[in-house]
Amino acid sequence: MNKRFRRGLVVGKFAPLHRGHELLIGRALAECDDVVVISYQNPEIPGYPAALRQRWLTTRFPTARVLVLTDERLRRILPPSRPPVRIPPNDAAEIEDRRFCGWVCQQVLGVTVDAVFSSESYGDGFAAELTRYFRERQPDAAEVRHVMVDPARRQVPVSGTLLRADVHAHRHLLAPDVYASFVGRVCLLGGESTGKTTLAMALASELNTVWVPEYGRQVWTDKAGRLDLADMQHIGRVQVAREEDAALHANRFVFCDTTPLTTLFFSLHLFGRVEPALERLAEREYDLTVLCPPDFGFVQDGIRHGGSFRDEQHAWYLRQLAERGVPFVLAPGSLRERIGLVRAALPAEVSPRVPE
Repeated sequence: MNKRFRRGLVVGKFAPLHRGHELLIGRALAECDDVVVISYQNPEIPGYPAALRQRWLTTRFPTARVLVLTDERLRRILPPSRPPVRIPPNDAAEIEDRRFCGWVCQQVLGVTVDAVFSSESYGDGFAAELTRYFRERQPDAAEVRHVMVDPARRQVPVSGTLLRADVHAHRHLLAPDVYASFVGRVCLLGGESTGKTTLAMALASELNTVWVPEYGRQVWTDKAGRLDLADMQHIGRVQVAREEDAALHANRFVFCDTTPLTTLFFSLHLFGRVEPALERLAEREYDLTVLCPPDFGFVQDGIRHGGSFRDEQHAWYLRQLAERGVPFVLAPGSLRERIGLVRAALPAEVSPRVPE
């Protein structure tokens, strides 16, 4: 079935990308054979860098042509022989923004558009200026039409300002894979039988969120302890993937029962070496690192090494965290005491996670 327009354009800051934006882009995709989405800020809103917005847009709308621009990205796109072009400042006059968008379409993407989609009254003027700009360089360019989508915000009552003020209170206005960027990752480290799993489960229960079990323990059990070096990299990758999946279902925080740093320890212990891919995974950053000390009696569950090994692990973690410059919270005491220490240390705000 033929669509209403050949090519549509959606422009926005997308800081963050919310359901209102998604309604707008979805409408454009439904009515156009091809959709161009352009995003830029100058300066960028803190916490919403281009790489993050690019990931949101391309993940949510894989069939759209997405271009998230910064001055640096423009320099990389344009040939060195071309005069430099700078992104208009956020307070630029409307005509400067409109003609910049026309320039991006024609000079960077090599296209014109015949529809612009917005929820704002300025859309008519935007469409008219795009028409003028395109016809200055291509006289037979089609007239650009403005398509207004939900101007009263009845379908999706949302604004970027509202979300930036408290993203967690309005998480229903974000797709899960967008909200996941705002979820704090809390990792629990410690030797065998130091209460990491119990603490992770208790914290998740108290804060109405989710936790991530230790995947390496599952692999050790499944293979009856007969692991090889390749298993180490696999364990690290799956542990991280499960953390990212859990963030899709989390509320503010996801609690991770160990990290690839633990897998690195066991790779050294079992094989005396670590593959580079696992080394990189072990550098993964967390919003809070908690170290559970061996301050209660060792409990043997049939697959653990023993009390002296636990002490060796604890000393290794202390050295590693110091060498890597990773701040951490030591969480000794009873379960209630540990929960209190972790809750008091949770960050009040978490910067959105940029793609690794």
